Amino acid sequence: MPDAGRVIAGTARSIRLEAPGEGTRPLGDRVKQTLFAILDSDLRGAQFLDLFAGSGAAGIEALSRGAAHATFVDRDAGAIRTIKANLQRTSLADQATVTRGEVLAWLRDAARAHEPPRDVVLLDPPYEDTAALAAALDALGPLLAPTARVVAKHFWRDTPPARVGLLASDRERRFGETALTFYRVSPSHGPSSSDGPPSWVGPSASDAPTPSEAPIASEAPTPSEASTPSGGEER
Repeated sequence: MPDAGRVIAGTARSIRLEAPGEGTRPLGDRVKQTLFAILDSDLRGAQFLDLFAGSGAAGIEALSRGAAHATFVDRDAGAIRTIKANLQRTSLADQATVTRGEVLAWLRDAARAHEPPRDVVLLDPPYEDTAALAAALDALGPLLAPTARVVAKHFWRDTPPARVGLLASDRERRFGETALTFYRVSPSHGPSSSDGPPSWVGPSASDAPTPSEAPIASEAPTPSEASTPSGGEER
């Protein structure tokens, strides 16, 4: 059975997760550890949104660490079955909503339906679909809480816009071919990406690297990250 790694911390710690199938691109343990070391203080009681959700590993990690609810969106029927199985395996299904559909269509519908604001969002589209990532970041605005954190996972050479919609990037982490770009809601609410990096961007005291993060800026890819194909959206 394809493996999507283990839950790193929290109530479901050490439970291994199923992946949707061969040829998928899991959220590796090293990437997951760094991602959630940075997000940890934002998760308690949070509304988490896992877009292009794949195995659901990111949203499940968030729930295990104290998020109140996670919404998973993916277009693939196999991914949806896998997410539901992983939620049952970790006893977290009661805190989750799992939806099959195209992410951009779901974002439009959710905005029209006045869905509750999300506190933390992760987007992990296929690496080759950079347009989908930029469009989804732009469309997130109506669904974001004022202090929301948004993370885009992408191929390291295809960095998404520094400013997009209501968001401005404030840090990046790289793991071989994989990179994470972190965003916050911009105080100026949507300056254009041509304006250059915002003067306020930069790690705050609460964003200082934790011991589990260092050193990560030039990490070599793990075997699972180096050998998996860059296409596909499953995690």
